Amino acid sequence: MTVSTSEAPAVGNSFDHELNSRVADFLYREAALLDDWRLDEWLELMDDSIKYRVPAWGYENGDPRSTLHVVNDDLQLIRGRVTRLKSKHAHAESPKSYTTRQVSNVHVVAQDGEIVAVRSTFTILRARLGEVDHFVGTYTHRLRSVEQSDGGLGFRIIERIARLGHPVIDAGGTVSIVL
Repeated sequence: MTVSTSEAPAVGNSFDHELNSRVADFLYREAALLDDWRLDEWLELMDDSIKYRVPAWGYENGDPRSTLHVVNDDLQLIRGRVTRLKSKHAHAESPKSYTTRQVSNVHVVAQDGEIVAVRSTFTILRARLGEVDHFVGTYTHRLRSVEQSDGGLGFRIIERIARLGHPVIDAGGTVSIVL
């Protein structure tokens, strides 16, 4: 079974409140790591097979092989992005932005074994050099359940798609932060 994030949220007796709560906590932690600029810890959340995409507005559901994407990264490219963002040579983030992320409406939409498909919404405020930019949109995540060193269950991100609800130009024209 292919786990799709375009399905409607699970409802009724089959809805797993505990799983949804654990997934929401994971997404809130991810947002906090990004806001706190703890990018190396954020990288630890990635599965080796990660696909991270930000489609261009108007191409939200387009195939990344044939449509424009603002970001279309695998793990190697994400690591390079993080290295550049942390470098003093990252002019677009020197001084670095102050961001506040709000993740909400978190719903597990499907589960197949250890793979969980999740849909949520986001609002990101970025303040830099006296300007405030707003980013709003929808996240879709595919997460792999993994056992943690303390014996609990955690997740690794297999796929992360940030679909903006507006053109990038409407949010200051640049996306130097991790959406």
